[in-house]
Amino acid sequence: MTVTDEIRTALQSAFDPHELEVVDDSESHRGHAGFQEGGESHFNVRIRAAAFEGQSRVARHRAVHKALVDIVPRIHALALDIGV
Repeated sequence: MTVTDEIRTALQSAFDPHELEVVDDSESHRGHAGFQEGGESHFNVRIRAAAFEGQSRVARHRAVHKALVDIVPRIHALALDIGV
Protein backbone atom coordinates (compact mmCIF):
# COMPACT_ATOMS: atom_id res chain seq x y z
CA MET A 1 0.00 0.00 0.00
CA THR A 2 1.32 3.45 -0.87
CA VAL A 3 1.58 6.22 1.71
CA THR A 4 -1.13 8.06 -0.24
CA ASP A 5 -3.43 5.06 0.22
CA GLU A 6 -2.50 4.77 3.91
CA ILE A 7 -3.40 8.44 4.49
CA ARG A 8 -6.68 8.06 2.59
CA THR A 9 -7.62 4.87 4.48
CA ALA A 10 -6.79 6.31 7.91
CA LEU A 11 -8.75 9.52 7.32
CA GLN A 12 -11.72 7.68 5.81
CA SER A 13 -11.85 5.39 8.82
CA ALA A 14 -11.45 8.16 11.41
CA PHE A 15 -13.79 10.80 10.00
CA ASP A 16 -16.08 9.27 7.32
CA PRO A 17 -15.60 12.42 5.20
CA HIS A 18 -17.98 13.49 2.46
CA GLU A 19 -14.97 14.92 0.61
CA LEU A 20 -11.41 13.64 0.73
CA GLU A 21 -8.53 14.42 -1.60
CA VAL A 22 -4.99 13.23 -0.91
CA VAL A 23 -2.36 14.52 -3.35
CA ASP A 24 1.27 13.43 -3.42
CA ASP A 25 2.94 16.77 -4.17
CA SER A 26 6.49 15.47 -3.75
CA GLU A 27 7.67 16.09 -7.29
CA SER A 28 7.10 19.84 -6.98
CA HIS A 29 9.60 19.82 -4.10
CA ARG A 30 12.46 18.25 -6.05
CA GLY A 31 15.72 19.77 -4.85
CA HIS A 32 14.23 20.94 -1.56
CA ALA A 33 14.76 19.54 1.91
CA GLY A 34 12.99 16.26 2.54
CA PHE A 35 12.53 15.34 -1.11
CA GLN A 36 13.05 11.67 -1.77
CA GLU A 37 13.26 9.97 -5.13
CA GLY A 38 10.03 8.15 -5.90
CA GLY A 39 7.87 10.68 -4.08
CA GLU A 40 5.63 10.07 -1.09
CA SER A 41 7.35 12.73 1.03
CA HIS A 42 5.09 15.80 0.60
CA PHE A 43 1.29 15.66 0.72
CA ASN A 44 -1.67 17.99 0.36
CA VAL A 45 -4.90 16.84 2.00
CA ARG A 46 -8.35 18.38 1.59
CA ILE A 47 -10.95 16.87 3.89
CA ARG A 48 -14.54 17.80 4.69
CA ALA A 49 -16.42 15.91 7.40
CA ALA A 50 -19.28 16.47 9.82
CA ALA A 51 -16.92 15.20 12.55
CA PHE A 52 -15.19 18.59 12.50
CA GLU A 53 -18.39 20.52 13.26
CA GLY A 54 -17.87 22.95 16.15
CA GLN A 55 -14.11 22.32 16.41
CA SER A 56 -11.52 25.07 16.23
CA ARG A 57 -8.91 25.02 13.49
CA VAL A 58 -6.31 23.78 15.98
CA ALA A 59 -8.59 21.00 17.23
CA ARG A 60 -9.24 19.85 13.65
CA HIS A 61 -5.53 19.72 12.89
CA ARG A 62 -4.84 17.82 16.11
CA ALA A 63 -7.56 15.30 15.24
CA VAL A 64 -6.10 14.68 11.78
CA HIS A 65 -2.57 14.33 13.16
CA LYS A 66 -3.87 11.86 15.75
CA ALA A 67 -5.52 9.80 13.00
CA LEU A 68 -2.22 9.81 11.07
CA VAL A 69 0.04 9.23 14.11
CA ASP A 70 1.78 6.22 12.49
CA ILE A 71 2.19 7.92 9.11
CA VAL A 72 3.32 11.48 9.87
CA PRO A 73 6.78 10.47 11.16
CA ARG A 74 7.51 8.83 7.79
CA ILE A 75 6.78 11.89 5.64
CA HIS A 76 8.39 15.30 5.35
CA ALA A 77 5.43 17.64 4.83
CA LEU A 78 1.67 17.57 5.23
CA ALA A 79 -0.50 20.51 4.15
CA LEU A 80 -4.05 20.34 5.50
CA ASP A 81 -7.24 22.00 4.30
CA ILE A 82 -9.89 20.91 6.81
CA GLY A 83 -13.54 21.86 6.88
CA VAL A 84 -17.08 20.79 7.58
